[in-house]
Formats: sequence, structure tokens, C-alpha cells
Amino acid sequence: MRINKLALTNFRSYPNLELELHPGVTTFIGDNGSGKTNIVEALIYLSFLTSHRVASNAPLITLGAQQAIIRSEIIKDDRILKVDLEINTSKTNRARLNGNPTRSQREILGACQIVYFSPEDLDLVRADPGTRRDFLDRLLITRIPRLAGIISDYDRVVKQRNVLLKTRTSTNALAPWNEQLIRFGAQLTAERIALIARLNPWVTKNYANLNEVKTASISYKCSSEGVTDNTENNIEILSRRLEEVAYQEIERGVSLIGPHRDDLHLQIGDFPAKGYASHGESWSMAIALRIGSFDLLRSEGAEPILILDDVFAELDTSRRVQLMSATQVAEQTIITAAVENDLPSQLLTQKFYVTPGLVKKMSN
Repeated sequence: MRINKLALTNFRSYPNLELELHPGVTTFIGDNGSGKTNIVEALIYLSFLTSHRVASNAPLITLGAQQAIIRSEIIKDDRILKVDLEINTSKTNRARLNGNPTRSQREILGACQIVYFSPEDLDLVRADPGTRRDFLDRLLITRIPRLAGIISDYDRVVKQRNVLLKTRTSTNALAPWNEQLIRFGAQLTAERIALIARLNPWVTKNYANLNEVKTASISYKCSSEGVTDNTENNIEILSRRLEEVAYQEIERGVSLIGPHRDDLHLQIGDFPAKGYASHGESWSMAIALRIGSFDLLRSEGAEPILILDDVFAELDTSRRVQLMSATQVAEQTIITAAVENDLPSQLLTQKFYVTPGLVKKMSN
């Protein structure tokens, strides 16, 4: 899979940008704030229908414009797929596949599969559980796009249920929301646990490849004991737990059990990574999670685009080598860097120079 063409209209700092990209490695070089990451963000939005930097659509749209448009031509399995996405602040986003309007923007999920790595990925180790849950859910959507609907429905149920709990509503009013929380939550939990089981060996392998002495592993830390990768089992567990915490939920006005309360546990040696990992170990764990995801997807027959956003300046030689090995097997890699010297000298790449609002291809 690769992006053949990318066009942005009123997206962030680009009133109008058209790019033709090639297989292999493409690098965007420019000062911080010049707009390199805006290009990456457009691809991430195309892949997940959300930004990795902001929660709302408004910052994505050029100031004074009513909408932003991302147009792409994707080469996938020797077929050309044209995917267009219209981003709006005050109405529902709209999408087109090969020129045909979709009933829902979610229909474009899976058309563009990416794995991205950025300096913010240290938050996978250091930040709160929400960051790690988001990592899992985005990887789930990349592997199985239909799960985006389950994740969205579950989030909607939790928000509505919390509103009702805060008003100390009746048991009867909560009943239909309890049923949905259990149904969607049981399935999401099962999918996360199954994903972690498949991802764990790749994380362990990639961490070891960074010449780290300790062993790394990942597991699921759940708010309800006994959950597994079996949805029916999880329905029983969550149903029982919901009854047990019913009084506490009313008192506190918040949903206390379910996958929105869970975490991805990261282990390095005998200790959890969070709070114990050194700066270098944190980088290694972040790389192991991202490149492990890349390896998992490839092992399942996918060819995701690899995006490395401003990371080479942060890494030592061994960690740069690990990323370089991934670029050699990816059909397409997109890299951003503030200065050309941050890039490994042996990297063969098509280069673009980026200044605010302008992207210029460097002649060979």
C-alpha cells in the first residue's frame, strides 16, 4: 500500500497543496512550525477519522474557511483507490470513494493503513491510561475497520450513561444503557485482549532487538477480573460487576467498570514501565510498540505505510538502526525532520523542503 497522490485544501497551513509521492522513502525537511507534521496529520486523519494532535475538527481548517478537504489516490493490491474526505466544524464530515458519496465516513476506514511514530509516543509509557487505550483502539481499527463502530457506540453509551448517573436517575431509565454498556464493552474488551496476545511477541522481539538487557512484555489490565477474549464470557462478568457497583456509581455519578477504565500494562524486567523505566528504556518501549504494530500488520498480510515524524533527532544509533530496518521492508515510508543532518546518512529518500504553506521537491 502507498499514497500516490495527496491534495489538501484549507487544511491547517495549506490553502492548496498537491503532492505526488513514490514508493520507498519520502522525507519532508523544514523548520519546526513550517507545516511538516500537518501533512502527516492529514494522512493520520484519513486513516482514523481523528487527529493525533487535537480533539475537534476546528483547528484542522484554515482560519476563515468553512471546511478542509483531503483528497488522496491510494495504490492498494495493484488497484487505484481514490479517497476524498470533507472535514466540517458545524456539520457531519462527508467522504467519497472513487467519486461516489459514502453513507458514512467510516466506509473509508481501512482504505489507508498507517503506523506512525512520533516524539509524543513517550506518552505511551509515561502518560495516563487513556493514551494507551487510544493506541490499542487505533490499531484495532487498522486491523478490523468495522470495530470503529463498536468503539464509537461504546463511547457514546458511556457519555450518556454518565449524564444519567449524575442526575441520580431511576434504575429503569438506566437499564437500556446498562445493556448496551455490557454488550459493546464485552466485545471491545475481547478484541483488545485478543490483539494484545498477538502483539506481545512482536513487542518483546523488537525491544530485544534494541540491545536492551531486560525483557519487555505487554498485558491487559482490566477493571473487572476474569475477562478474556471471549465476548460471551465478558458479558457475564460485566453484568455481575455492574450489579456490584450500582450503588457506588449512583453515589459518584460515573460509570465505574468497562473498557474505558482499563489499561495496557507495559512491563520491563520485573517492574512496570510507567514510573520505573529510564528515558532510554521508555524510548525502546515506544519503538517496540510502534514497530511491533507494523510487524504484526505485515504478518497478517497488510502493507501499512510507515510514518516517522521528527523522531531521528531524538534517538541514538541503535534505535535509529531499528527504525531504518523497518523502512527497508515498508512499501512506503514518510519521514519528517527539522534538519537534514538528523537523517541517517545511508537513507535513500525522495526529499521535499517545507516552508510555511509551501512544499518544494528537491532535485536529485
